[in-house]
Amino acid sequence: MRILALDSSGMVASVAVVRADKDEEELVAEYTVNYKKTHSQTLLPMLDEVVKMTELDMETIDAVAVAAGPGSFTGLRIGSATAKGLALALQKPVIAVPTLEGLAYNLWGTKRLVCPIMDARRGQVYTGIYEFCADELAVVEGQMAISIEELGQKLRSYNRKIVFLGDGVPVFREALTGRILPGEDVAFAPCHMNRQRAASVAALGIRYYREGKICSAAEHRPEYLRVSQAERERKERELRCKESVTES
Repeated sequence: MRILALDSSGMVASVAVVRADKDEEELVAEYTVNYKKTHSQTLLPMLDEVVKMTELDMETIDAVAVAAGPGSFTGLRIGSATAKGLALALQKPVIAVPTLEGLAYNLWGTKRLVCPIMDARRGQVYTGIYEFCADELAVVEGQMAISIEELGQKLRSYNRKIVFLGDGVPVFREALTGRILPGEDVAFAPCHMNRQRAASVAALGIRYYREGKICSAAEHRPEYLRVSQAERERKERELRCKESVTES
């Protein structure tokens, strides 16, 4: 089995190929860039480079895994459109891996609760709470968009040591260790583990594939969790217009 994986859900763009058989899984290639260029500039050239460097015959891919959200609306659309296009052209299924599960999988084997946080703006984070049980990632609380204070309340109720990762850490690190949680209970993942990696998406993709959690290119949709800023502004304009008409 070969899984091609893409992650453009945040600032990071990442492409990976993982091969698996009955007894072994192998990371064949991974190309990850955390830079200010847009994913429309980086993702396809990165994919092309991985294919060339590994002499990959795309017809041998069994499925295309993609970080399906939440995350950057633009990044998710680019990743999903790329995954759908590849899957359609190759006549292969899509594996939609929740972004935060992919992030949590970076820390495979930790005894702590794993709490990925992505900056969702407007004082909120995209987050979930996970742990590893019998070498498997278990979802303690699924993906959600909440304030950092609400997240702190949830985490305090578990009375467990916690490790954080994700692009929300630089934004909320001081708050997390200063007023939301006891400092001795908090750790932060090191730089090689603390951002999105397509290799983790691919590894989870293998598990999903074997469990039959696949869909067609036509069926796949990103999971945004919230409406976009443009949609919020449109609804606010409509509400103001209705109020104006009512008052007149």
